[in-house]
Amino acid sequence: MTQELSITQLLLNASWVVQAVVLLLVVVSILSWAAIFRKVFALKRVRAKNEDFERDFWSGGNLNELYQAAAKSAPQSGPIERIFASGMREYQKLRERRITDSGALLDGARRAMRASFQRELDALESNLSFLGTVGSVAPYVGLFGTVWGIMHAFTGLASLAQVTLASVAPGIAEALVATAISLFAAIPAVVAYNHFAHDIDRVANRMETFMEEFSNILQRNVGAQSPAGH
Repeated sequence: MTQELSITQLLLNASWVVQAVVLLLVVVSILSWAAIFRKVFALKRVRAKNEDFERDFWSGGNLNELYQAAAKSAPQSGPIERIFASGMREYQKLRERRITDSGALLDGARRAMRASFQRELDALESNLSFLGTVGSVAPYVGLFGTVWGIMHAFTGLASLAQVTLASVAPGIAEALVATAISLFAAIPAVVAYNHFAHDIDRVANRMETFMEEFSNILQRNVGAQSPAGH
């Protein structure tokens, strides 16, 4: 590509609408990449914390001791640990109220864990809708810039007595730059969205499995005054 048709030169010579569209797409692309990297590290941290807690949980330790540790480290703990703490907290509150009905105890613990599960899932899905929006909307924004640029190019050709390929090419090329940049913004966002959605589904399934297993443990210990090892 010659210097006259370099991308930088094409953008400098483009209409202000095309320049605004390209600037918007570049900003959106930067924001989407930032969201992608944040989500990568966040999911990696969530998986590590969940594995650490499940390893401690299934080692056969005392549930009350695990609950006390989880309550102290709540801000730094993982989703499964916070779900466990919510269930144990409600379970112990109901026991302190002298509620001995096993159904009421288990239903209360399950409701508390389900509410905590939904909060954790909402946190995991944060910024995911932004990536989906970028992936679906960015191509249309780029297409708008391309259509506008082509219209602007042909409008400028109306005053020429003789139209050649050399006179048409720069205007068409600067218009197509918007489409190229929109695809550069949209494709990573779509790939990341699908990848993160799959990973979040796996984490959610793991949290739901833990809730069921922990509910079974509570059911077996419902007759004890304080749940011990499991």
